[in-house]
Amino acid sequence: MFEVTDATFERDVLGADLPIVLDFWAPWCGPCKAVEPVLEQLEAESRGRVEFARLNIDENPLTAARYDVLSIPTAIVFDGGEAKTSLSGARPRSHYERALAEVLPAA
Repeated sequence: MFEVTDATFERDVLGADLPIVLDFWAPWCGPCKAVEPVLEQLEAESRGRVEFARLNIDENPLTAARYDVLSIPTAIVFDGGEAKTSLSGARPRSHYERALAEVLPAA
């Protein structure tokens, strides 16, 4: 999972060749820490088909505000420079798998 900032968001996320799952988080957020291993597992299993990134909302408030991220954790799936789907709150793995299925072709 790579780090994204307000300054790199356009290039790293909107300009990406692959779909991106962007995790909006903060170091003090307990539920964010609970979601992190789930996202890391999905990243390992889908390598080469989707990328995973994270954005610290405390250090990068502009992108969070741009996408109306009002609570964390929030994960937004971007594809082709557009936000396709958003998941707010700590969710089970199956919720993230369904969100990814919308942008990934069937294997």
